[in-house]
Amino acid sequence: MERYIDIFKESYSGYWNYLLSEVTSFHWENYFYGLLIVSAVVWGLELLFPWRKQQKMFRKDFWLDTFYMFFNFFLLNLIVLIFLSNTAEAIFNDVLALVGLKVSNFQLLDVDTLPFGLGLLVFFLVSDFVQWNTHRLLHRVPFLWNFHKVHHSVKEMGFAAHLRYHWMEPVVYKSLLYIPIAIIGGFDAQDVAVVHFFALTVGHLNHANLGWDYGPFRYVFNNPKMHIWHHAKVLPKHTKYGVNYGLTLSIWDYIFKTDHVPHDGRDIELGFTGDETFPKDFFTQEMYPLKTRK
Repeated sequence: MERYIDIFKESYSGYWNYLLSEVTSFHWENYFYGLLIVSAVVWGLELLFPWRKQQKMFRKDFWLDTFYMFFNFFLLNLIVLIFLSNTAEAIFNDVLALVGLKVSNFQLLDVDTLPFGLGLLVFFLVSDFVQWNTHRLLHRVPFLWNFHKVHHSVKEMGFAAHLRYHWMEPVVYKSLLYIPIAIIGGFDAQDVAVVHFFALTVGHLNHANLGWDYGPFRYVFNNPKMHIWHHAKVLPKHTKYGVNYGLTLSIWDYIFKTDHVPHDGRDIELGFTGDETFPKDFFTQEMYPLKTRK
């Protein structure tokens, strides 16, 4: 028990010091200023090339989504995720140790032996595929869908809607991603930052007020014209759970036949059935899954 208390203390003190260093120093893999720069650039593109021209500069829930963006990107880790992540990793390693094993025993690929670019590509493909499957689970499992409703309560799309999600979601994503990433481990923080900022940029663009699909590259990368259908309130008749689950890549949807872009979705209604009664503010949205079983 004492070990886990130490993990608790070290997790919070370490992450607090990390936050301070991010705000007070500038380096290329700085997540704080990286988020600011990516958000400013994509918002600027929205204003220059608006797809829904009647949508206001400060659209519906702009400030709520902006708060979500910074809360989920930074404060959520400080409040709960760092401790949960470090504790889960420690427990997992302790369980393996009981049978004389460690995570490295399951490593199938030593990425350090691969050329930098190839190793990074493997990391990106594995992580994106696992997250695509996790996203499907958020829609198919009623308990998880209750949390994911927060993200789908967006009624007007804009870049900051990308990071409107319930704090439980990253717990699920990180838990399911831990083992496959451990199996292909070997990356340091600077390596992961490359993938992180690329995924952040694509995610912002997917939710932006932009009518882009990247031409032939739409079959590889998720895009605003594809992702708008993921947020459609009325689902197509051939599915009751959803479509277009891709985060950064669209290829998984095309491979597994979950793609759906029937026509220009610029003016389709967003949300989900019953969203008119869904809470409108941050705190009641965070409490919603705990108050309902549906």
